[in-house]
Amino acid sequence: MLIPLILSGGSGTRLWPISRKNLPKQFLALSSDQTLFQQTVTRAQQLPDASAPIVVAADEHRFLVAEQLQELRVEGASILLEPIARNTAPAIAVGAMQAMSRDPDATLLVLPADHLIGDDNLFAEAVSRARPLAEDGWLVTFGIRPDRPETGFGYIQRGETLRQDTFQVRRFVEKPNADVAQSYVESGEFDWNSGMFLFHARRFLEELGQYAPEMLAAAQKAYDKANADLDFIRLDAASFSESPSNSIDYAVMERTTRAAVVPVSCGWSDIGSWDALWLAADKDHHGNRLEGDIIALDTSNSLVRSHPRHLVATIGLDNVVVVTTPDATLVARRDASQDVKKIVDALKSAGRTEHDLHRVVRRPWGSYDSLENGDRFQVKRIVVKSGAALSLQMHHHRAEHWIVVKGVAEVTCDDKVFLLAENQSTYLPLGSKHRLRNPGKVPVELIEVQSGSYLGEDDIVRFDDVYGRA
Repeated sequence: MLIPLILSGGSGTRLWPISRKNLPKQFLALSSDQTLFQQTVTRAQQLPDASAPIVVAADEHRFLVAEQLQELRVEGASILLEPIARNTAPAIAVGAMQAMSRDPDATLLVLPADHLIGDDNLFAEAVSRARPLAEDGWLVTFGIRPDRPETGFGYIQRGETLRQDTFQVRRFVEKPNADVAQSYVESGEFDWNSGMFLFHARRFLEELGQYAPEMLAAAQKAYDKANADLDFIRLDAASFSESPSNSIDYAVMERTTRAAVVPVSCGWSDIGSWDALWLAADKDHHGNRLEGDIIALDTSNSLVRSHPRHLVATIGLDNVVVVTTPDATLVARRDASQDVKKIVDALKSAGRTEHDLHRVVRRPWGSYDSLENGDRFQVKRIVVKSGAALSLQMHHHRAEHWIVVKGVAEVTCDDKVFLLAENQSTYLPLGSKHRLRNPGKVPVELIEVQSGSYLGEDDIVRFDDVYGRA
């Protein structure tokens, strides 16, 4: 059984301001109508003999994963929730354990959720070449044939030939400087380290036990003590936190004697910066990638992206990135876009929230958009999906007005339950127990006006919640 293991724990700092902690890049549609996560799942599902995927994700992204799998109509997927980030090796370990619960002889295809692949057929052919190696007990990684010297990737040097166009790994190399990267490309012996792998789940756990026994023990304990929560599997937090934090490369691949590499040229990119997205994107005859409402005069070799209902105009620019969102704008040289994470660090140090949340915040029941706020008031636009409901909740410091502008809402306020149609409103006093539910088939949209001494999102006491947040 071939089981795709999708690693989706990234925090998304390098594509700020579009990608943020609450909505990282794997859940964004950056190159097609599907998100990067959905493209990864679809690509894996199209492989021969592929079964339902296993996804390892951060707890805060669990509803994004579930919703995007549902949009693809993927059935039978397992979603493992990491209580804390511990890098790729422990995540793959618990994924391997879940795979073996389905099939003791499962073959695991490990795929990061946030990579872009231009040619799915060439990728599938590389997986086909790798499978006989996995059957022979090799831990296979996929090396990307480099088309330029790149200092942002690690490299793999090919060694002895094993089968047709497959090789034993001679060595892994850290991100080199420009001159060394140029020599690697010219030698023809090196591939980029893609972070994608294929091996028997059992073999990986055997190698992990040999080279990182403490990690294996902590992962096994966290998996054995996991709890089911709705459609999710929650790993035991205390046990998982005992695991060392390490990548699969450092923990296993650079130490094992059974590492193999399958080279492939499939239009791969890790979309690790705005410059990388520009390189991978289709561009106009000026070398520009323009997305949204853009007027670009005397502008070349640039990526310019606007958000809906917002015009961006550029004049006399070359090799720049301009990205706008409703609450933040980034302007940078393309060759400096790897340093965007420094802005995220500065936002964190200043105690700001723009690194964490978008103005539009997704929730399992829908979303809310903070339209305006000031001293003792805030205005939100709330959208509730068909059949969805907010938690039964109460606030200590604020009262709320709800005005329905689309659909029909069912409102609970203390001991009263009633319907609100379009253009109707209601008042929810401070301290009242209240809930909003959409009983209809179309989304409910309403304007919420909050007033009070404190309007933070943490002023919520939940009494009941269909999403397990109470």
